Amino acid sequence: MAVASSTVPSKEQVLIPESLLKKNKAQNKTREQLVAAAAEKKAAAQKKRELIAKRTEAYDVEYRKAEREQIDLARKARAEGNYYVPDEPKLAFVIRIRGINNIAPKPRKVLQLLRLLQINNGVFVRLTKATQEMLQIVEPYVTYGVPNLKAVRDLIYKRGYGKVNKQRTALSDNAIIENALGKYSIISIEDLIHEIATVGPNFKQANNFLWPFKLSSPRGGWRERKFKHFIEGGDAGKRDEHINSLIKQML
Repeated sequence: MAVASSTVPSKEQVLIPESLLKKNKAQNKTREQLVAAAAEKKAAAQKKRELIAKRTEAYDVEYRKAEREQIDLARKARAEGNYYVPDEPKLAFVIRIRGINNIAPKPRKVLQLLRLLQINNGVFVRLTKATQEMLQIVEPYVTYGVPNLKAVRDLIYKRGYGKVNKQRTALSDNAIIENALGKYSIISIEDLIHEIATVGPNFKQANNFLWPFKLSSPRGGWRERKFKHFIEGGDAGKRDEHINSLIKQML
Protein backbone atom coordinates (compact mmCIF):
# COMPACT_ATOMS: atom_id res chain seq x y z
CA MET A 1 0.00 0.00 0.00
CA ALA A 2 1.49 3.31 -1.08
CA VAL A 3 1.93 6.08 1.48
CA ALA A 4 1.11 9.58 0.29
CA SER A 5 4.20 11.78 0.53
CA SER A 6 3.83 15.14 2.29
CA THR A 7 4.51 18.08 0.04
CA VAL A 8 6.67 20.98 1.31
CA PRO A 9 5.60 24.34 -0.11
CA SER A 10 8.24 26.23 -2.07
CA LYS A 11 9.39 29.74 -1.22
CA GLU A 12 7.21 31.11 -3.99
CA GLN A 13 4.19 29.38 -2.44
CA VAL A 14 4.77 30.84 1.08
CA LEU A 15 2.70 33.95 1.61
CA ILE A 16 4.68 36.74 3.32
CA PRO A 17 2.62 39.09 5.47
CA GLU A 18 2.15 42.53 4.01
CA SER A 19 3.44 44.18 7.20
CA LEU A 20 6.72 42.25 6.93
CA LEU A 21 7.12 43.25 3.28
CA LYS A 22 6.66 46.91 4.21
CA LYS A 23 9.14 46.57 7.07
CA ASN A 24 11.77 44.94 4.83
CA LYS A 25 11.23 47.60 2.18
CA ALA A 26 11.64 50.39 4.75
CA GLN A 27 14.80 48.78 6.16
CA ASN A 28 16.31 48.40 2.69
CA LYS A 29 15.52 52.01 1.90
CA THR A 30 17.07 53.19 5.17
CA ARG A 31 20.15 51.06 4.53
CA GLU A 32 20.54 52.51 1.04
CA GLN A 33 20.18 56.04 2.41
CA LEU A 34 22.83 55.39 5.07
CA VAL A 35 25.24 53.95 2.50
CA ALA A 36 24.65 56.90 0.17
CA ALA A 37 25.09 59.40 3.02
CA ALA A 38 28.31 57.72 4.14
CA ALA A 39 29.67 57.79 0.59
CA GLU A 40 28.69 61.44 0.21
CA LYS A 41 30.30 62.33 3.55
CA LYS A 42 33.49 60.49 2.58
CA ALA A 43 33.64 62.29 -0.77
CA ALA A 44 33.05 65.68 0.91
CA ALA A 45 35.79 64.98 3.48
CA GLN A 46 38.21 64.00 0.72
CA LYS A 47 37.35 67.15 -1.23
CA LYS A 48 37.88 69.28 1.88
CA ARG A 49 41.26 67.64 2.58
CA GLU A 50 42.33 68.41 -0.97
CA LEU A 51 41.19 72.04 -0.57
CA ILE A 52 43.10 72.41 2.71
CA ALA A 53 46.23 70.88 1.17
CA LYS A 54 45.94 73.22 -1.82
CA ARG A 55 45.54 76.26 0.42
CA THR A 56 48.46 75.22 2.62
CA GLU A 57 50.68 74.90 -0.43
CA ALA A 58 49.57 78.34 -1.65
CA TYR A 59 50.35 79.84 1.77
CA ASP A 60 53.86 78.32 1.71
CA VAL A 61 54.46 79.87 -1.71
CA GLU A 62 53.19 83.23 -0.43
CA TYR A 63 55.45 83.11 2.65
CA ARG A 64 58.54 82.21 0.61
CA LYS A 65 57.78 84.92 -1.94
CA ALA A 66 57.40 87.58 0.76
CA GLU A 67 60.66 86.49 2.41
CA ARG A 68 62.45 86.53 -0.93
CA GLU A 69 61.18 90.05 -1.67
CA GLN A 70 62.50 91.33 1.67
CA ILE A 71 65.94 89.85 0.96
CA ASP A 72 66.04 91.24 -2.58
CA LEU A 73 65.01 94.73 -1.46
CA ALA A 74 67.67 94.74 1.28
CA ARG A 75 70.36 93.62 -1.19
CA LYS A 76 69.29 96.22 -3.75
CA ALA A 77 69.44 98.98 -1.13
CA ARG A 78 72.94 97.90 -0.03
CA ALA A 79 74.11 97.79 -3.64
CA GLU A 80 72.94 101.38 -4.10
CA GLY A 81 74.54 102.49 -0.85
CA ASN A 82 71.19 102.96 0.89
CA TYR A 83 69.42 101.39 3.83
CA TYR A 84 66.32 99.25 3.47
CA VAL A 85 63.60 100.08 5.97
CA PRO A 86 60.86 97.42 6.09
CA ASP A 87 57.21 98.33 6.43
CA GLU A 88 55.81 99.04 9.85
CA PRO A 89 54.80 95.77 11.54
CA LYS A 90 51.09 95.04 11.74
CA LEU A 91 51.17 92.34 14.41
CA ALA A 92 52.42 92.16 17.98
CA PHE A 93 52.42 89.42 20.58
CA VAL A 94 51.90 90.68 24.12
CA ILE A 95 52.74 88.74 27.30
CA ARG A 96 51.72 89.80 30.79
CA ILE A 97 54.62 89.59 33.24
CA ARG A 98 53.25 91.34 36.32
CA GLY A 99 50.47 90.54 38.82
CA ILE A 100 47.63 92.64 40.16
CA ASN A 101 49.46 94.36 43.03
CA ASN A 102 49.72 98.15 42.87
CA ILE A 103 48.13 98.50 39.42
CA ALA A 104 46.32 101.77 38.77
CA PRO A 105 42.72 101.58 37.45
CA LYS A 106 43.59 102.68 33.90
CA PRO A 107 46.30 100.06 33.22
CA ARG A 108 44.11 97.46 34.91
CA LYS A 109 41.26 98.27 32.50
CA VAL A 110 43.59 98.12 29.48
CA LEU A 111 44.87 94.70 30.58
CA GLN A 112 41.25 93.53 30.76
CA LEU A 113 40.55 94.87 27.27
CA LEU A 114 43.60 93.00 25.99
CA ARG A 115 42.33 89.82 27.75
CA LEU A 116 45.56 89.58 29.76
CA LEU A 117 44.04 88.46 33.04
CA GLN A 118 46.90 86.34 34.43
CA ILE A 119 50.69 86.35 34.52
CA ASN A 120 52.22 84.60 31.48
CA ASN A 121 49.05 85.06 29.43
CA GLY A 122 49.77 86.06 25.84
CA VAL A 123 47.63 87.50 23.03
CA PHE A 124 48.04 88.68 19.46
CA VAL A 125 47.33 92.37 18.87
CA ARG A 126 46.84 94.24 15.60
CA LEU A 127 49.16 97.25 15.74
CA THR A 128 47.25 100.47 15.17
CA LYS A 129 47.61 103.91 16.66
CA ALA A 130 44.99 103.04 19.30
CA THR A 131 46.54 99.71 20.32
CA GLN A 132 50.04 101.21 20.44
CA GLU A 133 48.76 103.84 22.87
CA MET A 134 47.19 101.07 24.96
CA LEU A 135 50.49 99.17 25.02
CA GLN A 136 52.30 102.29 26.20
CA ILE A 137 49.87 102.54 29.13
CA VAL A 138 50.53 98.95 30.26
CA GLU A 139 54.21 98.80 29.28
CA PRO A 140 55.46 98.23 32.87
CA TYR A 141 53.20 95.18 33.18
CA VAL A 142 53.79 93.45 29.84
CA THR A 143 56.46 92.64 27.31
CA TYR A 144 55.72 92.60 23.60
CA GLY A 145 57.27 92.44 20.17
CA VAL A 146 56.83 91.38 16.56
CA PRO A 147 56.40 87.60 16.19
CA ASN A 148 57.68 85.86 13.08
CA LEU A 149 55.78 83.17 11.18
CA LYS A 150 57.45 80.33 13.08
CA ALA A 151 56.47 81.84 16.44
CA VAL A 152 52.85 82.27 15.34
CA ARG A 153 52.70 78.70 14.06
CA ASP A 154 54.33 77.24 17.20
CA LEU A 155 51.99 79.17 19.49
CA ILE A 156 48.83 78.01 17.73
CA TYR A 157 49.96 74.42 17.23
CA LYS A 158 51.43 73.91 20.70
CA ARG A 159 49.36 76.17 22.96
CA GLY A 160 46.36 77.06 20.81
CA TYR A 161 42.85 76.80 22.27
CA GLY A 162 39.62 78.13 20.83
CA LYS A 163 36.53 79.67 22.41
CA VAL A 164 33.60 77.29 21.82
CA ASN A 165 30.37 78.06 23.70
CA LYS A 166 32.46 80.24 26.04
CA GLN A 167 34.60 77.20 26.89
CA ARG A 168 38.35 76.74 26.36
CA THR A 169 38.59 74.00 23.72
CA ALA A 170 41.74 72.41 22.29
CA LEU A 171 42.20 72.81 18.52
CA SER A 172 42.37 69.06 18.01
CA ASP A 173 40.29 69.00 14.82
CA ASN A 174 39.83 71.33 11.86
CA ALA A 175 36.08 70.88 12.29
CA ILE A 176 36.24 72.95 15.50
CA ILE A 177 37.77 75.84 13.58
CA GLU A 178 35.39 75.45 10.64
CA ASN A 179 32.31 75.45 12.86
CA ALA A 180 33.41 78.72 14.48
CA LEU A 181 35.04 80.53 11.55
CA GLY A 182 33.82 78.73 8.43
CA LYS A 183 31.69 81.72 7.40
CA TYR A 184 34.94 83.71 7.14
CA SER A 185 36.50 81.01 4.90
CA ILE A 186 38.73 79.82 7.74
CA ILE A 187 38.32 76.04 7.78
CA SER A 188 41.67 74.70 9.01
CA ILE A 189 44.45 75.48 11.44
CA GLU A 190 46.66 76.64 8.55
CA ASP A 191 43.93 79.11 7.51
CA LEU A 192 43.89 80.38 11.10
CA ILE A 193 47.68 80.75 11.18
CA HIS A 194 47.64 82.59 7.85
CA GLU A 195 44.91 84.99 9.00
CA ILE A 196 46.82 85.84 12.18
CA ALA A 197 50.32 86.02 10.66
CA THR A 198 49.27 88.24 7.75
CA VAL A 199 46.72 90.25 9.80
CA GLY A 200 44.07 89.43 7.22
CA PRO A 201 40.63 91.00 6.78
CA ASN A 202 39.09 88.63 9.34
CA PHE A 203 41.87 89.01 11.90
CA LYS A 204 39.51 90.32 14.58
CA GLN A 205 37.19 87.31 14.38
CA ALA A 206 40.09 84.83 14.22
CA ASN A 207 41.90 86.46 17.14
CA ASN A 208 38.75 86.64 19.28
CA PHE A 209 38.21 82.92 18.63
CA LEU A 210 41.65 82.14 20.06
CA TRP A 211 41.70 81.81 23.83
CA PRO A 212 44.54 83.82 25.46
CA PHE A 213 47.66 81.67 25.40
CA LYS A 214 48.70 80.19 28.75
CA LEU A 215 52.49 80.10 28.66
CA SER A 216 55.06 78.72 31.08
CA SER A 217 57.63 80.87 32.82
CA PRO A 218 60.69 81.20 30.58
CA ARG A 219 63.40 78.60 31.03
CA GLY A 220 65.86 79.96 33.55
CA GLY A 221 63.23 82.32 34.94
CA TRP A 222 62.73 86.04 34.44
CA ARG A 223 65.63 88.43 34.90
CA GLU A 224 66.44 89.81 38.34
CA ARG A 225 65.30 93.23 37.25
CA LYS A 226 62.09 91.89 35.75
CA PHE A 227 60.10 95.10 36.00
CA LYS A 228 62.72 97.34 34.38
CA HIS A 229 62.42 98.08 30.69
CA PHE A 230 63.96 95.60 28.28
CA ILE A 231 66.49 98.13 26.98
CA GLU A 232 67.62 98.72 30.59
CA GLY A 233 68.33 95.05 31.15
CA GLY A 234 64.87 94.10 32.40
CA ASP A 235 61.96 92.29 30.80
CA ALA A 236 59.14 94.81 30.55
CA GLY A 237 58.16 96.79 27.48
CA LYS A 238 58.88 96.57 23.79
CA ARG A 239 61.49 94.09 22.57
CA ASP A 240 60.72 93.95 18.82
CA GLU A 241 61.97 90.71 17.17
CA HIS A 242 63.50 89.49 20.45
CA ILE A 243 59.99 88.39 21.43
CA ASN A 244 60.54 85.29 19.28
CA SER A 245 63.30 83.89 21.48
CA LEU A 246 61.17 84.57 24.57
CA ILE A 247 58.19 82.75 23.05
CA LYS A 248 60.45 79.76 22.33
CA GLN A 249 61.53 79.69 26.00
CA MET A 250 57.94 79.88 27.25
CA LEU A 251 56.36 77.16 25.07
